[in-house]
Amino acid sequence: MTSLMQVQGIHHITLNGANKETSINFWQNILGMRFIFEQPNLDDLNTNHLYFDCGDGTTVTVFTNEKHIPEKSILDNKYGSVHHIAFWVSQSTIRIAEKNLNENGFSNTGIKDRGFMDSIYFREPLGLLVELASYKFEPPVGFTHANVLEKAHQLRLERKAVNIQDEDVAYAIRKLKNSK
Repeated sequence: MTSLMQVQGIHHITLNGANKETSINFWQNILGMRFIFEQPNLDDLNTNHLYFDCGDGTTVTVFTNEKHIPEKSILDNKYGSVHHIAFWVSQSTIRIAEKNLNENGFSNTGIKDRGFMDSIYFREPLGLLVELASYKFEPPVGFTHANVLEKAHQLRLERKAVNIQDEDVAYAIRKLKNSK
């Protein structure tokens, strides 16, 4: 049975932070997400709620409390927990980000080639794993990245390859263009 529900995208992600300064320093000053506003957490008025602009109209929000002292720890990857969050950036931004992270003392993986995208991973000040991801292609007019990836996945399966590679993306784009 197919659900009648229709999700239209991510509205926001809310994270548990420490204090306001730690959150603003990381999300705005390191990642460049503009601090939009703050208000009390309406479910717990002792907790603050900070809103940051992801750049595409969606937000990341962080619950903060000035009594919370930032402690960095590696968070467990338990079933049902968040493994990491990923933000979409351009090819030039991912390269600038690597330099910025290094200059600001954030250990990171360096840029990793994932076949159809590049990624860099690092931990925010409280230990949450963050990924910056950049597609290595632009979809043809009238199609989305998801359309290209779906077609590239089919081609990958036909090749019996482990993951989607540049050639799968290139052929997928060609097939989508020719299907119009």
